[in-house]
Amino acid sequence: MVSELSKKIFWYVCLIGVLVFLGWGLTVLTDRIDYKWYWNRVPQYFVFTGTVDQYASENGVVDIQKLDSIESEVTLRYDNGEKESFNLVTKSLVVKNGDRITGVDKIGAKQVVTQGILIKGLVTTLEISVYSTFFGLLIGLIVGLGRVSKNPMFKGLATIYVELIRGTPLLVQIFIFYFFLATVMGFGRLSSGVLALSVFAGAYVAEIVRAGIQSIHPGQMEAARSLGMNQPQAMAYIILPQAFKRIMPPLAGQFISLIKDSSLVSIIAITDLTKAGREVITSTFATFEIWFTVAGLYLVLTFSLSMVVRYIERRFSVSD
Repeated sequence: MVSELSKKIFWYVCLIGVLVFLGWGLTVLTDRIDYKWYWNRVPQYFVFTGTVDQYASENGVVDIQKLDSIESEVTLRYDNGEKESFNLVTKSLVVKNGDRITGVDKIGAKQVVTQGILIKGLVTTLEISVYSTFFGLLIGLIVGLGRVSKNPMFKGLATIYVELIRGTPLLVQIFIFYFFLATVMGFGRLSSGVLALSVFAGAYVAEIVRAGIQSIHPGQMEAARSLGMNQPQAMAYIILPQAFKRIMPPLAGQFISLIKDSSLVSIIAITDLTKAGREVITSTFATFEIWFTVAGLYLVLTFSLSMVVRYIERRFSVSD
């Protein structure tokens, strides 16, 4: 018992040693290129705090009620009987109490707190990944069933689709969907990116589904048919539930790869996480800090998906 504990402690110490060595190596490399870290520039691209100019909407009179040295409540009483109130930064006010204003006059500026470009890019990446995962799974399930079908037409079409998509680069497919299909069918950039990723993922999911179905013993289908089920019922109630348990790990790996592959849609001007990172770098020149941050955000997405899949696997193992 003591020896086992000693071994675990030894290997944990080795793990810490490796991590410390990697951190030291990174420090040495940055020192060699004389790189200075500016992590303080990163937080503002998560949450933006600033001011936005406020203008009057109609002709009227200004009524100012000073709250404090930082913020003042300004009410605009318009000639048409309506009024509008704002909390504006006191130092930004360019009007005085009782002043006449027109519909184009600037009153001052208000303090705003909004999500930064990195959070916006993260949300876009998450949105693209969720849609692509759903449609990719749907396409993969249909094509996977076609791959094991005895109908020559269904099987032939499914095989052509899988070989064509898996045999061409995703970047080329994105260009085709955006510059050809989007132009012909009127899709937007986001729709084109989601469609390209869905079709790409569907081909790989189809092969995973096919392998999962074929891993189930043929006797399962025969037993289901002997109970009076037709082939679709046997597939839906007997074969697919068993196959789904077996294909969970490779499906999770495929969808984790899909999240990372979604970075390629930035090439068609979709402001996802990768493109947001590039835009921040052009304004801050904090190259390493931003790319490490972007990589960490992708890691959060992929790790969260891994945890969800592990939870589902544990639930399935309990049902067994």
